[in-house]
Amino acid sequence: MTVFDRRAVRRHRDRAAGHVAEVADVLRDAAERLLDRLDDTTRRFTAALDIGGRGVVAPLLRARGIATLACDLSPRLAARAGAPAAAADEEVLPFAPGSFDLVVASLSLHWVNDLPGALIQIRQALRPDGLLLASLPALGTLGELRAALTEAESALTGGAAPRVSPFPDLRDCAGLLQRAGFALPVADIEDIRLLYADPLRLLRDLRAAGEANAVVLRDRRTPPRALFPAALAALPEDAGRAVATLRLAIMTGWAPGPGQPVPLRPGSATHSLADALLAENPPGPDRDRNLP
Repeated sequence: MTVFDRRAVRRHRDRAAGHVAEVADVLRDAAERLLDRLDDTTRRFTAALDIGGRGVVAPLLRARGIATLACDLSPRLAARAGAPAAAADEEVLPFAPGSFDLVVASLSLHWVNDLPGALIQIRQALRPDGLLLASLPALGTLGELRAALTEAESALTGGAAPRVSPFPDLRDCAGLLQRAGFALPVADIEDIRLLYADPLRLLRDLRAAGEANAVVLRDRRTPPRALFPAALAALPEDAGRAVATLRLAIMTGWAPGPGQPVPLRPGSATHSLADALLAENPPGPDRDRNLP
């Protein structure tokens, strides 16, 4: 199923290469939140792949002493990460099995049509016990802008075209990792709340990050002149500044390997949860009534 126009995605990212520095602080914030997960493991990584980090992620990994290859659908954006770097399509990764022990994809997989297939390729590129760290914009991202655009366009034309990309629900994210064969999949949410004194800057930032609309079913006609002013004026405000929310689904998963914890088969437990709770908390006047 083709949801995104990949040629448009590449054009947008090529164009963004000259402007991405304007949003480097937001991209770095998102990347640092993702890379904080490295501090939760004692594993030391030596060979990392940065997918679509826009020149922000690779330097952060190299500062941790991890040799890093950066790749991007746009050769110009790949070059911003410094050598070594390569132009590569996330949907057809060109790397041999077991090439890396860490793959980081910070806000870079949400324009992929076959996300399960891309995740499978990433798992294959990982060594046994290798780690994937990925973040995706989740459902709720740019919800304020989506609602404002839909309402304004409906009022102006009687209908609304898709102008904000569809995003996955958090419940789908861990399932995607599991479906792709990752062990110990975990997905959680972090919100980055952005405040704009000039709401038009939000649209400029999206363009500078390479996040212009690339949905196949997008309306390619020139929008009504009043559409964006009306939508931006309708954005919710906090202390006189327009609000935009970036909701990050942060995903971690391990390539299967020897020695990893394996969950027990359902029904194979030898002790009940109630017995375990009673062992920790002997019955008392306020403890036993919540037990089965």
